[in-house]
Amino acid sequence: MEAIKTSQNVIRRGFGLKKEVRHLLIADYYSELVEKVKDQSGILKVGRLTLRLAEEFGFCYGVDFALSLVYETRRKFQDRRILLMSEMLHNPRVNLQLRQMDIEFLDSSPDNPDRFSRITADDIVVVPAFGATVSEYEQLQDKGCLIVDTTCGSVVAVWKRVERYAQDGFTAIIHGKYDHEETRATSSRTFKYEGGKYLVVLNKDEAAYVCRYIVEGGDKQEFLRTFEKACSPGFEPDSDLRYIGLANQTTMLSNESLKIAEMFRDTIVRRYGSESAADRFRHFDTICAATQERQDAVSKLAQEHIDLMIVIGGYNSSNTNHLCEISSLYKPTYHISDADCVISSTLIRHKPIGQHGETLVDNWLPKGEVGLGLTAGASTPGRIVGEVMDRIVNCCFAGLQ
Repeated sequence: MEAIKTSQNVIRRGFGLKKEVRHLLIADYYSELVEKVKDQSGILKVGRLTLRLAEEFGFCYGVDFALSLVYETRRKFQDRRILLMSEMLHNPRVNLQLRQMDIEFLDSSPDNPDRFSRITADDIVVVPAFGATVSEYEQLQDKGCLIVDTTCGSVVAVWKRVERYAQDGFTAIIHGKYDHEETRATSSRTFKYEGGKYLVVLNKDEAAYVCRYIVEGGDKQEFLRTFEKACSPGFEPDSDLRYIGLANQTTMLSNESLKIAEMFRDTIVRRYGSESAADRFRHFDTICAATQERQDAVSKLAQEHIDLMIVIGGYNSSNTNHLCEISSLYKPTYHISDADCVISSTLIRHKPIGQHGETLVDNWLPKGEVGLGLTAGASTPGRIVGEVMDRIVNCCFAGLQ
């Protein structure tokens, strides 16, 4: 059955080919070993190793939907050129697989004015799970191409909230990374209404800076330099912070987002009084459920009787990096991208928390009995998780028994 097509040539519900592509998705991303261990209460025992899987890890429903829609698109339009606006997900293996399906990747940099110049009306352009800015949608629609929109529903929910803030004259304060594809798409929603404003804060330190300014005032030029790339054009901190609504990039640390919201609520009360706070401050928790489940699961696992944690996922994956941050509060944690990072029972290559590059660590496995916890980011296929498990068992513990 053909999908329902929205106005201006945008497809969001697929082409009725989900069953036809399911076997391809299983072949590319599924792991029998992972499913076997899940059936064993998430525990694999081999010799002196006890490996424990987090209760929730790996692909989330939004990723499943996005990949299924891309595979449907390739199946439906076998002779058409298909272009991805940017990385489909922050996982190298997934993006490589899509390239091997003859799907081209566009330069998604907002600083590249010619990034859409090659697109014609005969092309199909896929919007990734992170979404796209309002301007990017408009440019694509002007091209007349077919747009396949895989934006995650949790991201769309944040957009609706931010649009409502702008409509009601509230500045959207977004907890996120200003240059992340999702946050750029979310902040652009404020432009749908005249006078819409946004400000992106990365962490509690930046939030505290803004809160002090609201209460005490300060050097406006310094404020604008601090948030030069993280605020809407023409931002006026003295007037645009009087009415604020909180939102967040869906993959941020949930506890930090909630704390930042409390900081701003308390600040508005201090500045304007408790009676005015309800009229000047709004907040709705917009961390996606899948992100919350994975963060809760890694926190629970890292506090159990294990010696160390391995977190699997792309090094530029926000949700994976946050899983590492949580895990490292309790246990030594190694962030790896794939099975090749496990070099031997003594050597592992990983990305330290807060750094960009990899480093090589010696003697990463404890002596004697080893309890190892394992989780993976929402953009990490089960196949990679299974390969890591197999690599650890066969490379470090003398074979699966």
